[in-house]
Amino acid sequence: MSERGGDFRPDHLVSNETDYERVIPRLVATTPRGGVYLGVGPEQNFTYIAALQPRVAFIVDTCRQGMLQHLMYKALFEISNSRVAFVSRLFSRPVPADLGRSVGVDSLFRAFAAVPASASLRDSTLREIDDRLVRVHGFALSADDESGIASMFGSFSTIGPTITYAGDPRGARRGRWMPGFADVMMATDGAGRADSFLASAAGYRVIRALEVRNLVVPLVGGFGGPKTLRAVGDYLRRHDATVTAFYTSNVERSLFQNDTSWRRFFENVATLPTDASSTFIRAVFGGSGFGGRFGGMREETRLTPIDTVLAAYREGRVHSYWDVIALSR
Repeated sequence: MSERGGDFRPDHLVSNETDYERVIPRLVATTPRGGVYLGVGPEQNFTYIAALQPRVAFIVDTCRQGMLQHLMYKALFEISNSRVAFVSRLFSRPVPADLGRSVGVDSLFRAFAAVPASASLRDSTLREIDDRLVRVHGFALSADDESGIASMFGSFSTIGPTITYAGDPRGARRGRWMPGFADVMMATDGAGRADSFLASAAGYRVIRALEVRNLVVPLVGGFGGPKTLRAVGDYLRRHDATVTAFYTSNVERSLFQNDTSWRRFFENVATLPTDASSTFIRAVFGGSGFGGRFGGMREETRLTPIDTVLAAYREGRVHSYWDVIALSR
């Protein structure tokens, strides 16, 4: 199903969104369980998947690094029977003494923040990841693929839970604060409830169960590409499945920089099996491109029925990224 991948992006390993959980209560109330989830990007997808509990999830990224990172995560989920073990292995930090499995997410990351990295745990975990992917699953990873996974895993091990979208938090661009992995995991839904996939044992079990059954499928492809989204649609129709949620982050913003890319994207989406409940999940960042209508660097997550956007596109009412955002709530 995949297309040819783009270049590696070694510094884009975690989300920079902290508002993403605010839409979860509405999503859970309006989106049926057991559908199909589509998404883009790294770990924030797991939180939406844990909340929506789909039959299968496809994570699509134009860079091959995205697919490799999700294979790395797959291996870590499979070898980690609890979220505490997962965090320990991901960051090469031994589990702190007396840290129970039912610990809250804030306490979980506070406990690991005081633990230094272990070179022996890093090396043994990387061997387990490689063994799981190559020997157990038989994935045909190239030498460059294995090197890429090792490099990504090394960044998590070296930097730890404070790792940001830009890598080391001390190197944040222009001195601007960026959320780290721990910040994203400790974000709340606006009512003080933490819903990340690491906030509870139940959420972690949802993701691990899907990963063990090979039902979180990472693919390489562009939203406006010629193959990947359409191939997913063909597969879903053959299995009588419906897309219930499509998380686009803020990818559409870049698509609208090219007059044909965004049109190809909506034509691709139109080939997916959807219904009235199918929903786009979008991350909107202010600062430019909104003519002052969405100023500053504010971040906001918004929802839009997929059918609403496709109808507006077909009727010629979509000409810019702002038109799409205006349809969102």
